[in-house]
Amino acid sequence: MFTADTYDITVIGGGHAGIEAALAAARLGLKTCIFSITLDGVANLPCNPSIGGTAKGHLVREIDALGGEMGRAADACFIQSRILNRGKGPAVHSLRAQIDRRKYQTDMKHRIELCENLDLRQAEISEITVNDDNTVRSVITSAGAEYMCKAVIVCTGTYLKGRVIMGEYSRESGPDGVFPSIGLSASLRKIGVELVRFKTGTPPRINRRSIDFSKLEIQEGDDEITPFSFETTGELKNRVSCYITYTTPETHKIILDNLGRSPLFGGSITGIGPRYCPSIEDKIVRFKDKERHQLFVEPMGLDTEEMYLQGFSSSMPEDIQIQMIRSLPGFENAQVTRNAYAIEYDCANPLQLLPTLEFKKIGGLYGAGQFNGSSGYEEAAAQGLIAGINAALKLLGREPFVLERSQAYIGTLIDDLVTKGTNEPYRMMTSRSEYRLLLRQDNADLRLTPLGYKIGLISQERYDAFEKKRSLIDGEIQRLRKLVFPPSDTVNEILANANSTPIKTGIYADELLKRPEITYAALEGADTERKPLPRDVCEQVEISIKYEGYINRQMSQAKQFSKLENKRLPKDIDYKKIEGLRIEAMQKLDKIRPLSLGQASRISGVSPADIAVLMIYLKQ
Repeated sequence: MFTADTYDITVIGGGHAGIEAALAAARLGLKTCIFSITLDGVANLPCNPSIGGTAKGHLVREIDALGGEMGRAADACFIQSRILNRGKGPAVHSLRAQIDRRKYQTDMKHRIELCENLDLRQAEISEITVNDDNTVRSVITSAGAEYMCKAVIVCTGTYLKGRVIMGEYSRESGPDGVFPSIGLSASLRKIGVELVRFKTGTPPRINRRSIDFSKLEIQEGDDEITPFSFETTGELKNRVSCYITYTTPETHKIILDNLGRSPLFGGSITGIGPRYCPSIEDKIVRFKDKERHQLFVEPMGLDTEEMYLQGFSSSMPEDIQIQMIRSLPGFENAQVTRNAYAIEYDCANPLQLLPTLEFKKIGGLYGAGQFNGSSGYEEAAAQGLIAGINAALKLLGREPFVLERSQAYIGTLIDDLVTKGTNEPYRMMTSRSEYRLLLRQDNADLRLTPLGYKIGLISQERYDAFEKKRSLIDGEIQRLRKLVFPPSDTVNEILANANSTPIKTGIYADELLKRPEITYAALEGADTERKPLPRDVCEQVEISIKYEGYINRQMSQAKQFSKLENKRLPKDIDYKKIEGLRIEAMQKLDKIRPLSLGQASRISGVSPADIAVLMIYLKQ
């Protein structure tokens, strides 16, 4: 073993968590190195070539608003873009983009290579060492090179002791046939990290030329494209179509007849899989009464004929997979380029983490992404950004950065993991947020860009542009509050066209806009004073006015929430000595060590009565 180099921060893993962690740390001035088992796997998208989706689009926009990279890279590499849930309210509108997989990898790797203070190295980290005071000392590669450092961020994804399973076949492997990280699990356990075993799956890929698209439903992108990044300008264009097919009774019969060969039902898979993204055989068993299941056919990129069969992840043997696939409409002659497979991997119990994503018992050791028990590229990137920020802030002697549940989906994601834990791969959903009307994807910059600027990840130029946008929004809202529309043929014609009640007396413009059927655009014909405004400004004006009552109600709830969050619990508090706490609450509080009454109130097994006891204790 030899000492190869010294860094402030080392990042283990070149996936989406590792990338955001390393970029954030380096941009804050810390000498940083990111280690990846293979540099060809940096920013890989093995499970599906897309970014965003329900609630996940919110995360990407929040990452961007704070100064992260995923949104900018996605905008540079997308081939189709859509906003999901348009038929519902703005709280659940979620951006999703189909990504050119290889272009995204190349683009993101180059962004890392160009970043100041950041080195990118190909190596397997097999050991983390700690000092006598249980703080991080170094990382050691499998080849025997030791890199001294003050902080380590573990972002191992599904590579940590990864095992790929397909029917009777299994082998130690990471995604796409890349060898896994084997030795690091034992090292983590040695320094006191509790590991659990999770499982996820990857769908098959099909040669496009073997698909009969006449039997598939076409799915086009949006005419007017919304970018992920608030910095992205210029005209964006869709370049591909996506498609939909469905399982058939024959598909279901093939699966049910061969469950005995499924490792998922045969017991050879021991890892716990994601409830909200099950394998196709799991779907068929769990939802026997459902006649068919929707599947998405999505291109992997512009320079390949490979198509993902999304929603069809499986661990069935290869011969059964081929039968299953060829039972689908349009896939009767399908040529499989890559089989579906399940993958098991080690990850940490997230209850060991502080909200900063630092381990409670090991100073300078952080976790992010699937290593923390989550699933999804977006969830990983969000955690990586927060871990990278906090590792840097700690070494710089600055206050830690923690987002509350009322501030961001990122705050909800991390709070759920570190407070409640998870017994399956955690996935972000809009239903997990109590404040989703406040935490819309459209206002992520208004919520978080000032925080990103304060941290140091938002440039002055970008912040000035943000302030200009905010001023335009506020100015237009105030103008509409003062503008009175008198009864006129023009106004009443607009109202009639929208099936809205005509007016007989003057009415303020903002009151008219609060009618559900009236849009900001519809009023333009009667608004002679209106000046041209950017599309995103118009969007904020309309939502802010139309949903004002609901927004104010949630803001009031958020303020009440903050009162509990601001009541900090002493780090050295001895819960065993607090009279009145129930035994279960005492045990849970002692294990998780919440930082505030708010966090304590969300721990399973801690009742309102227990919180009342803690409030009395704090007043003594």
